[in-house]
Amino acid sequence: MKLESKGLISLEINGEIYDYKLYQSLESLHRTNSQRQSAKELNISHTVFNRRILNAEKQLGFKLTEKKGNGSGLTREGLRLLEEYRKYLIQIAEPDNINIAGGHISSGLLESIDLPFNINVYSSNDEDAFKLAKRGVVDLLTLDDPLIAYERDINFIPIAYDYLVLISSPDSKKIKSIKDLNNLDFVKVDGSAQRLAWNTLEHYDLDYNIKHTVNSQFDAFKLVKNSKNLYSFLNASYFKGNEILKFDTRHVISLVKVNDDDSKTDEFIKYLLTKAQNDIEKQGFIPMD
Repeated sequence: MKLESKGLISLEINGEIYDYKLYQSLESLHRTNSQRQSAKELNISHTVFNRRILNAEKQLGFKLTEKKGNGSGLTREGLRLLEEYRKYLIQIAEPDNINIAGGHISSGLLESIDLPFNINVYSSNDEDAFKLAKRGVVDLLTLDDPLIAYERDINFIPIAYDYLVLISSPDSKKIKSIKDLNNLDFVKVDGSAQRLAWNTLEHYDLDYNIKHTVNSQFDAFKLVKNSKNLYSFLNASYFKGNEILKFDTRHVISLVKVNDDDSKTDEFIKYLLTKAQNDIEKQGFIPMD
């Protein structure tokens, strides 16, 4: 598959130009795992959304989507295509900007505080953001969970703390003790810090059932709240819930320097660790001691 950049909002693939609408659709589907939900998000009909994908697949000669559980997700080729477009968007950003890729929670934090820097933020899960960082197209990588850095012996810089709260469906049973978590049905969020919750349940010899897997905590929240007897562990900085595993799931929100040659990134990090700590606390995170 040969890819070339054309203009500001399109990519040429094997001689055919595909505009932003296709990539917009892939981005949304990767986040929602539902063609109907993505169509609603993009304010188009499900028929138009489906036709857009099918026409692209016919021209490209490979599948972009596949069935995943009760919904739809991207194939390996679909993910690769989306990654190329994300990389392109970062490459065409203003040269004086600090380009950042990171998890939904950590990147959302940086976007929510007032910073005296021009930043271009790409939000995804930690794994997808790490792929962009490996290719050297961003200056900084933000991590919702430092696991990726731990596993690869990568130096990371903590900028705040967070913990997980238990979110439950309306009218579900009340959770008063850790033992009440036994045999519950959960929504898993890929690339999040939920591993800390699962490790805790296993430590107490409790069983748990993963009923659904999604790509963002916001999708998990909606799924739980619109279902019966579903639960999920989500970041306390963004969601209110039961703090039963507060101390077991405390973790750092961190940065990894990708571009060591740009002094702006050092200034940016210094600002986050000093003057921005009050703003970080106001956003619901625990500031550095």
